[in-house]
Amino acid sequence: MMLQIHAQPMLRRLSQYSKNGLTSFRAFLATHWLTTYRATWLPADALAGVTLAAYAIPVALAYAELAGLPPQVGVYGYLVGGLGYALLGSSRHLAIGPTSAISLMIAGTVGAMAAGDPQRYVQIASLAAFTVAALCLIAWLLRLSVLVKLISDSILVGFKIGAGLTIAMAQLPSLFGVAGGGHNFFERLVLFAGNLGAANHLVLGLGTIAIILLVAGDRLLPGRPIALGVVALMIAVATAFSLRELGVPTTGEIPPGLPSLQGPVLRLRDVEGIVPLAAGCLLLAYIEGVSAARTFAAKHGYVLNPRQEFLGLGAANLAAGLGQGYPVAGGLSQSAVNEKAGARTPLALIFASGALALCLIYLTGLLENLPKAVLAAVVLTAIMGLFDFRALLHMWRVSRLDFYAAVIALGAVLLLGILQGILLAALASILMLLIRASNPHVAFLGRVPGTNSYSDLARNPGNETLSGVLAFRVEASLGYLNTDTVLEAVLARVRASNMPNIHMVVCDLSASPHIDLAGSRMLHELHADLAVRGVALRIIGARGRVRDLLRSDALDKKVGGLDRTMTLDGLLADNRK
Repeated sequence: MMLQIHAQPMLRRLSQYSKNGLTSFRAFLATHWLTTYRATWLPADALAGVTLAAYAIPVALAYAELAGLPPQVGVYGYLVGGLGYALLGSSRHLAIGPTSAISLMIAGTVGAMAAGDPQRYVQIASLAAFTVAALCLIAWLLRLSVLVKLISDSILVGFKIGAGLTIAMAQLPSLFGVAGGGHNFFERLVLFAGNLGAANHLVLGLGTIAIILLVAGDRLLPGRPIALGVVALMIAVATAFSLRELGVPTTGEIPPGLPSLQGPVLRLRDVEGIVPLAAGCLLLAYIEGVSAARTFAAKHGYVLNPRQEFLGLGAANLAAGLGQGYPVAGGLSQSAVNEKAGARTPLALIFASGALALCLIYLTGLLENLPKAVLAAVVLTAIMGLFDFRALLHMWRVSRLDFYAAVIALGAVLLLGILQGILLAALASILMLLIRASNPHVAFLGRVPGTNSYSDLARNPGNETLSGVLAFRVEASLGYLNTDTVLEAVLARVRASNMPNIHMVVCDLSASPHIDLAGSRMLHELHADLAVRGVALRIIGARGRVRDLLRSDALDKKVGGLDRTMTLDGLLADNRK
């Protein structure tokens, strides 16, 4: 009997643990969409998958060319990356594949690591995908979804414009049929300008026609795989007129067949700098992917799990690495194609992978005569959304600090490249937060005429000054970053005040939700300085936890207590008695 009594609670606990474990396992797999899947969604997902594959083929070829990799490697990323994300991702519409920024990051970094060895170049790019997957798992374990907030919107605007300009400058030589080169935007620009006299007019004509058709097609037939039609047309033209024999560069032979799955050939210690490269890819991929996924989640009314996205992104990059691809991410443009085509669930990604597999098996021979100028045209039209100059002008009018931060990010990308640019942009975003936190606004208060309300004298010069009393409100939490700034501002006001016989200073903490020990020490210093002058310090509006800390630090005894009901008007009334 005793054994039975003790066993029952244990069984209940084991049952609860099993339920929790099953729930955690389901959350880990993130395939809950399968349990609620409706058969009526199948045609829409199938159509969206085929449409996405049609979009992905020319874009993948173009981005692989941008990354300096064989063209089929870009298709591998779409094929296997989507399968990995469908298993673990939490978005129903996010499409996974190579992106322009990551492709340029690979091109600007892996070349030096490979030391001119094409085979090692591919192996390092694949190792970068494996490393991104490992970092994603670490980020998931450490709950680092706060990374999405690491770069502010203003920083991201500048980064995207800089990335767009850098990508465009990398593609213009292919569009004009001239040699490229250079390590950053400005070097590429100088070399490109010097080679313009040798432009191949036939190549330029093909690229220009492709751009016109792509832009016109997107406007007249939005959501349709226009790029695939343009690519097919240009292949037919190049084949019919034997443009390769006329000196038009083409993609060349693309090996048919599916990628063979294999682990990394190189180890992390074999490649110096692989971890910073992977960290930059992860930061860029996570921010871009979650931003795009949130857009569609809000539009269709479902919940996105930012932490789960680390697992989805990690699975996609693990699959890309196994499939000899390079780091992949969720992009807004391909996701928009997927969503507009009617995708209801991640099953659309599986259909897209199936369609891409058939293309790799049966249709690679058709792509040999695709002019590289057309691929450049595909990239140039795909990055048009990065140039948000309107947002930059808006920041100039509304917030100069945000504008300067965006310009710093833009300049960093142009001068240093995509990888160093994204890391410097993250650093600039953090510094911007620190600058704002260290310089809070200190409002000195006056009475609103005819009322018992008080507001900032600087913003409302018509307010009545307080006779013999200086009242201030710190409009931020009080912490070690800003205590010196607040103390200097208050003491400077006391010294410069033209009010005679100041006998009381009132600190309103109603706008300070948090205070640390440094903030309390600052108030001790202020009390000591005022006491020498024969001026009393009083505190009002402090919140519960703030009062608890100040009492623990024995400040309440110096300021006449910390009464949660005391107001500035009440203090002034007591002062007049």
